[in-house]
Amino acid sequence: MREPRLLVCSCEKTMPLDEAALAKGCGGRITRADQLCGTELDLVKEALNAGGPITIACTQESALFAEVAEDLGVTESVTFANIRELSGWSDQAAQSGPKSAALIAAARQEMPPLSVVSLESEGVIMIYGRDESALEAGRLLADRLDVTVMLSRPGDVTPPAVREFPIIKGHARNAKGHLGAFELTIDETALAAPSSRDTLVFGAASNGAVSHCDIILDLTGGQPLFPAHELRPGYLRADPRDRAGFERALADAAQLVGTFDKPRYVTFTESLCAHSRSKITGCTRCLDLCPTGAITPNGDHVAINAEVCAGCGACASVCPTGAASYALPPADAVMRRLQTLLSTYLAAGGQKPVVLLHDGEHGTPLLDALARFGKGLPAHVLPLRVNEVTQIGPEVLAGAFAFGATGFVLLLRAKPKHDISGLHNISALTNEVVSALGFGSNLVQRVETDDPDALRDALDSFVPGTPSPAPAKFEPRGPKRSVLEITFRELHHAAPTPVDVVPLAAGAPFGTVEVKTDGCTLCHSCVTACPTGAMSDNPEYPMLRFTESACVQCGLCAATCPEKVITLKPQIDFRAWNAPIRTLKEEEPFHCINCAKPFATTSMINKIVGKLSDKHWMFTGTNAKRIDVVRMCEDCRVEAVMNEGFDPYEAKTRPPVMTTEDYLRARDAGGTDPVEN
Repeated sequence: MREPRLLVCSCEKTMPLDEAALAKGCGGRITRADQLCGTELDLVKEALNAGGPITIACTQESALFAEVAEDLGVTESVTFANIRELSGWSDQAAQSGPKSAALIAAARQEMPPLSVVSLESEGVIMIYGRDESALEAGRLLADRLDVTVMLSRPGDVTPPAVREFPIIKGHARNAKGHLGAFELTIDETALAAPSSRDTLVFGAASNGAVSHCDIILDLTGGQPLFPAHELRPGYLRADPRDRAGFERALADAAQLVGTFDKPRYVTFTESLCAHSRSKITGCTRCLDLCPTGAITPNGDHVAINAEVCAGCGACASVCPTGAASYALPPADAVMRRLQTLLSTYLAAGGQKPVVLLHDGEHGTPLLDALARFGKGLPAHVLPLRVNEVTQIGPEVLAGAFAFGATGFVLLLRAKPKHDISGLHNISALTNEVVSALGFGSNLVQRVETDDPDALRDALDSFVPGTPSPAPAKFEPRGPKRSVLEITFRELHHAAPTPVDVVPLAAGAPFGTVEVKTDGCTLCHSCVTACPTGAMSDNPEYPMLRFTESACVQCGLCAATCPEKVITLKPQIDFRAWNAPIRTLKEEEPFHCINCAKPFATTSMINKIVGKLSDKHWMFTGTNAKRIDVVRMCEDCRVEAVMNEGFDPYEAKTRPPVMTTEDYLRARDAGGTDPVEN
């Protein structure tokens, strides 16, 4: 393979370049310049003509460099890395060489391809309003969209001189769907009479009408039809008193015709879902957090509507089994970039790195403003961009400390776009674990600001923890739960002062179960209910076993247990995570008294005998010996019943079911109890 090329530019000497640190961290052939986009553009052309992997440490002029590559017929992709705003334009630029190397190495990390969901809209729009503003919107959109105007409990509305579109009265009881597939249930529905004169007059109203459309323009000014309505594709809302907002909504509606691709934010694996078993609810973490209602119960698992999902990633961040995993990009891809960022920084001579996680829509402009108008980022703060900060799970936070980070800062809006309660819980969980392992206290922090200077102040006041004496070297790959397990094991190995057991707060996705073995009959209801296989049996022997690293504390085992002998205990026991599967209870099998075949456990048979013997008519009095059939296997039991002639008519005749008429008739006949008669 040809040697990788790296072209770095001082941007007309506005920032220093530490070539020694770049060589340590990035390797390959390094070409230094002061104006790659101008007088030294030939250096780019020469590198492109030479072929091989190329990284250009400039994103501002990436369009120019891509155009040059196209003109030269270069088909190999060129990687661009931003070291100017994120590293070089800083009051600590002289110490930012290791960070520049880390940013370049992380940019080279390949990310998986994006999967998309297609939404089809034919331009059928429902304009939902109260007054003439809805009719005005209809007139302005009628030449571009298929318009229907619905007025909710209108007052006096002047009818249009020319009827260009249907006008109805109605009140939306509920709504569901997305761009291209909305469904409205409407009450008080009535058509406008064509004979309406000074005001619109409507016919007889009816309830429960169902309407389908591609787009909804809500001009009622009332309660939105959807939760987190601003995140629902195809649902536009404006207050008709706000003329600018009204015009923007009309312009946006006119563009919603055709095929639209949106990312598939979440990958869902039904078989891993711990939501429910046998109509007993276990985990509801994702349902509790989804802001748009894209997640709904669906039997033993949940269903995620990819067309409605807004991509906050809260479901994936809290999903303990990995059934819901973020796909933009997957967690293991984010962790590989994180591992590259930290390992390169440390290899290039950096000290006490702090990871700054941010999104592109809010965080990137904030960091750009901080570099251009403020002091820039500190030299030890390594920015890592993701699609949404709320997508991050405990595996990423724990992985940062395992890879050598001494702090983790989550940059959020002053008024977060998504619910951050899940992120708060994950931060608290990670803080508990890293503190117990000796890294330090309060090392995962959230900064909620839209002010770049406030961000810098928060970063300056952040106190890094104790770095790992031996940072982990593993490469994260595979399903989310597998990555999470290996990450926490590696975190324990990398800890400054490791401990075996870390107690956790209730609701944590890790823990053990405690079983009162005296009451357990080894019925294995818990094994059947467990969605992760943490509870398991032994097909060759009456036994209940437990794998602690697989337990997600969903509680289905405890809820299903008929004896109620199982309780949950949130914790991380690293000894149990690394130990073989643990046996909770085992018994000698009970052998059939007729053929000696093992078919059940002794405790189960004794319990059944105790409940039936001398208590049930089939096993009392002269029939007392019949209880032996319970001690037989299924084959011998059938034979015994057939040979001995178990007669169900031997039971005492039950009194007939009496009606009110029977009691009244008995009363009229003299007050005798009809049952006694």
